[in-house]
Amino acid sequence: MHGSGTPVLVLHGSPGGVDAARAMGRFLPADRFRTIALSRPGYLGTPLGPGTSIDHEADLLAAVLGTLGVDRAGVFAWSGGGPSAYRLAVCHPQRVAALIALAALSSRWVAPRPTATDRFMFGSRPGQWLIEFLARRAPGQVVGGALESEGSVRGDELKALTAGVLANPDQRAAVLAFSKTVGRTANRKAGWENDVRNFGRIDSLELDRVRCPVLLIHGDADTDVAIDFSYSAQQALPDSRLLVMDRGTHLAFYAHPDAADVQQQARAFLAAGS
Repeated sequence: MHGSGTPVLVLHGSPGGVDAARAMGRFLPADRFRTIALSRPGYLGTPLGPGTSIDHEADLLAAVLGTLGVDRAGVFAWSGGGPSAYRLAVCHPQRVAALIALAALSSRWVAPRPTATDRFMFGSRPGQWLIEFLARRAPGQVVGGALESEGSVRGDELKALTAGVLANPDQRAAVLAFSKTVGRTANRKAGWENDVRNFGRIDSLELDRVRCPVLLIHGDADTDVAIDFSYSAQQALPDSRLLVMDRGTHLAFYAHPDAADVQQQARAFLAAGS
């Protein structure tokens, strides 16, 4: 937990962990928001019971808030954190004041077959060591590679986007921080495999039962989670607004020319929902 003020539960994607959730919440000023970061089941030591479901995860999230004495909180969920965030809002509506769904899964998702490069970089210990080494010694390579792998931006457009991110200390730091949290090995493996199983079994998240206001944010050049997930969610959610980031990758909220403006809108949304 960090800061004081409006409580915000931060839910990382798949893979990830509390380190990713901390990095996600850094755009929230500590004098205005109390961020609650955690590792979802199976990640970085959070126990993964047999057959942990999305609804069970939502129950655990509600229990965390109850244990902390937080009656209602904003929820900020990215990517694979979306399903449990939506189910938290459905199953425990009294706990959720407002929800930001950032490039979030909203229906069934089947993990794509990883390339040989992906298997090495994200599925092996040597690959994870290499990413951390490059983040220290060749940050431009890591930033450019992350933006390319998370979106359809290419050529001169990718070069310009990469240069802009590297020139912005906050954006550069965010991408480098996230690059170290997306491994699928060691103490993130169980969580990743559980997420893949659960997301492939989704029939419906019952988005029509979500009663809190929802702000959907998505880049239209995202190749990790297609923007169609947010378009369909907007149609199903009773009280929602979709903010599309032009030519934005999966990292657009943190690495994009409009990132600062969109982050300000997100802060205002969470503050208004408290």
